[in-house]
Amino acid sequence: MSVVGTDTDILIAGGGMVGAALAVALQGTGLRVTVVEAVSPRAPAQPSFDDRSTALAYSSRRIFEALDVWSSISTNAFPIEHVHVSQQRRLGVTRLHAAEEDLPALGYVVPNRVIGHALANAMEHAPHVEFLSPSRVTGVQCNVDRVDVVLETEGAGHQLAAGLVVVADGAQSPLREMLGIGARNWDYGQTAIICNLEASRPHGNVAYERFTPEGPMALLPLAGKRLALVLVERSAIAGDVMLMDDAAFLARVQRRFGDRLGQLTRAGKRVAYPLALVSAERQIAERAVILGNAAHSLHPIAGQGFNLSLRDVAVLAEVIASHREDPGAANVLDAYAQWRRQDQRKVVAFTDLLNRLFGIPFGLAAHARGLGLLGMDLFPGLRREFSRQAMGRAGKLPRLARGLPL
Repeated sequence: MSVVGTDTDILIAGGGMVGAALAVALQGTGLRVTVVEAVSPRAPAQPSFDDRSTALAYSSRRIFEALDVWSSISTNAFPIEHVHVSQQRRLGVTRLHAAEEDLPALGYVVPNRVIGHALANAMEHAPHVEFLSPSRVTGVQCNVDRVDVVLETEGAGHQLAAGLVVVADGAQSPLREMLGIGARNWDYGQTAIICNLEASRPHGNVAYERFTPEGPMALLPLAGKRLALVLVERSAIAGDVMLMDDAAFLARVQRRFGDRLGQLTRAGKRVAYPLALVSAERQIAERAVILGNAAHSLHPIAGQGFNLSLRDVAVLAEVIASHREDPGAANVLDAYAQWRRQDQRKVVAFTDLLNRLFGIPFGLAAHARGLGLLGMDLFPGLRREFSRQAMGRAGKLPRLARGLPL
């Protein structure tokens, strides 16, 4: 079953949430998997264990159920039963409801550290999976029958051969560059400020997406009356916003959001992240696949980034499971790229267009956006199609996204 003449069948560069999910997904295939991660899982700088939260689509829950990790996540997963989309000082609103889809939730808000710990624990107990950290790839040579990889692990260099290399080491991927694959990088001139808030009124498991002249914002339901805030500011003023005291910051958020949840009373620690659209020029190369943020790093406006990457993981695992004798063969990678092309293009284009469209301040454009939101709210067919896209339930779904084993 293993690729002849290799030290490992699949080398995954990047042991964050995407790379770890792929390693766990492959555990039943019998293939040897080596995961290389530069930052130790216990280090404060590990993004899979930080204080941010991720909005998981319903299809992502099904994938985690199929990977047998949802039980470790669900106790800290806060359901999104309704979504409320609006724009400031303009008419028009769209509301989505889980009941219309006959589902318990449209999605779930989960702290990254919870997802990271669940996947790390599953990876630790997965057969045939070796985890090297701190370790990084310092050289790579793709050949017809294998990939020769140079690693630096705890200061010592060594080399191994793999049948397939999966590049999942982040938006500014060093390995993607080593493979000679460029990336289109569009700086939005925006910064996301993320923190937790508390409101005086219950949120009712509603996720709010609000478009304002200053930038979009989202409030996602957490336990009790707490919410996860994603506030997008122009990068030119984001530094000043970060320096505001809590009272001034809460007043700014309140002015942009309104009083649907009453008074916003407390703010947690704030963290800022510059926003850019990063898209790899190619997602496959000779015996290599680009995955996660290394393939497409999206604007957080619709919460699609990780969910899109998790569907990529599910498809890649399914295609590999069907071609275990040589997971890095050209026909295997071509099958993966063809299956994922439409969903990836649709989500990347939609997310980018949404941010640009709602960023146009002119009156006629604002009225047109309001009519679009109102139309979607009035016509169930449009609303349902939008909801299915947002939940990752449209198009050809892989087995894991249907809750089925490989």
